[in-house]
Amino acid sequence: MSRNPKTISEERDYLVLNVKQAKKIVKEWLTEIQLYNVVKLGLPEIDDRYHYWRVPLCSKNSTRIGEVVIDAYTTEIIASKTTKPEILIARLLKQDENQIESSKQNKKEYKLSNLRNTVGLGDSVQLLDDMPSESVDLIFTSPPYFNARPEYSEYQEYDDYLFKMRQIIRKCHRVLVEGRFFAINISPVLLRRASRNESSRRIAVPFDFHRIFIEEGFDFIDDIIWLKPEGAGWATGRGRRFAADRNPLQYKAVPVTEYILVYRKHTDLLIDWFIRNHPDKTTVEDSKISDGYERTNVWKINPSTNSRHPAAFPKELAEKIIRYYSFQGDVVLDPFAGSGTVGSAACDLNRRFVLFENNPEYIKIIREDITSWKNLNLGNVLWINCEPVDPIHKQGSIFNQGEK
Repeated sequence: MSRNPKTISEERDYLVLNVKQAKKIVKEWLTEIQLYNVVKLGLPEIDDRYHYWRVPLCSKNSTRIGEVVIDAYTTEIIASKTTKPEILIARLLKQDENQIESSKQNKKEYKLSNLRNTVGLGDSVQLLDDMPSESVDLIFTSPPYFNARPEYSEYQEYDDYLFKMRQIIRKCHRVLVEGRFFAINISPVLLRRASRNESSRRIAVPFDFHRIFIEEGFDFIDDIIWLKPEGAGWATGRGRRFAADRNPLQYKAVPVTEYILVYRKHTDLLIDWFIRNHPDKTTVEDSKISDGYERTNVWKINPSTNSRHPAAFPKELAEKIIRYYSFQGDVVLDPFAGSGTVGSAACDLNRRFVLFENNPEYIKIIREDITSWKNLNLGNVLWINCEPVDPIHKQGSIFNQGEK
């Protein structure tokens, strides 16, 4: 007698394996928001494309009023995709949902972050969990390449890599202020062939990341093309075979570009709201962009050639992103800090930084270089899981305690 085949949930090692478990999670959530007695559950369905459980929510007369979306791997309810409690209440009471959103905008208060300049050693997934919600004004980073260089990736399978990146993007969503920006430097990667009998394979990483950002509650804003000098692409080896033989079908373009994908945390607030409601009008004025700014989405910038990091982006790139997408005094987060380029650029432009990096060697580089960063009081830098540069400085919380 043959055994029952495994379900999709079992094959993929989900923590939420069945309808009963999905319903239990939603019932607990409805109890927390005090709607358990007035909302009925529809039949949960597994959406294995995105590794979600979707649980319909209905009124007592079985009219659908929303849904709860659960991460099948972690059992976490994904707030950005789940119908908000206030919307559920409005639909139950047959109220105007637009009035709720308008009321929220009128009550919204612009709060300045009180985070300190911070350098943290460890996994960003854990370090981000310790940060306050909506405490970061801009995120700019370049994630590790997937197996582009053997010494620069820890992921055996591409799905594992994407899952890890999704975890970090989701946690970044929580700490980013509503309506503010997340810019990411990313490019396709080339997996070299193992033998002459195999073909190399190019993975369109930016397009997979785009899907993750949209699913995690971000709106797409811009695709900026970082254009490098023509000779920069030959290091990949791509195109050399065609250059030698010129046979049809062998043609491969030499890559001299990378993407800067810009997203905005979903909001109903207009950009003008942030300018009008910033509590320091002098800061807004001082943050204005001078002449000579980039007018198109193609930026010609030479790559970094003297960095001790194997895949550092140039400081000029970080400076442009920080200048264009933040005010002076804002907090800029880089969850894959590397050698600290974003932190150095933030200091130059009178912003604060939060840098997380899991490689002790790169933290060592940051510690060596940070003494030369401009506009920085070393005594007010928080060091997490690593020794401070100033040994007499006593560490406290991540909240700003004032310059000394």
